Amino acid sequence: MGTVMFFHLMQSAPADTLAVNAPRALAQGWRVMVRGTDPDALDQLDAALWLKGGDDGFLPHGLAGGPHDPDQPVLLGLAEPANGARVLALVDGAGASDAEIAAMERVWVLFDGNDPDRLQAARAQWKAMTGAGHAAQYWSEETGRWEKKAESAAR
Repeated sequence: MGTVMFFHLMQSAPADTLAVNAPRALAQGWRVMVRGTDPDALDQLDAALWLKGGDDGFLPHGLAGGPHDPDQPVLLGLAEPANGARVLALVDGAGASDAEIAAMERVWVLFDGNDPDRLQAARAQWKAMTGAGHAAQYWSEETGRWEKKAESAAR
């Protein structure tokens, strides 16, 4: 069972955080599934990731629904990971089951801290996930750099 990491975005967009974190996951040999709730928002994230890239300026990824989904290092979609992901990134209020969380090395919950509804939803996810016994960390970029603000051990 891995760790759920909450990223309270105050100054960056999800694409910025994914452009930093996804290459780190890939370097560990882990594939990444980015799960959203809105196809249009995933299209925008896809376009933004092509512009961001990783350290080498390129983050290999694709949108779910094609014949090469199982081969994608980073897959963006609305459903189950089709690429053997070991990291599940949740954006736009997407959720995950306890079984999915337990099967992952990492779960990243990226939420807009400037949106009161997203903030409230993230708080509810924190309570549900830690209440279910998952290890969790809460990271905030309120000061302009990422700082760990809270941690809950696995039970």
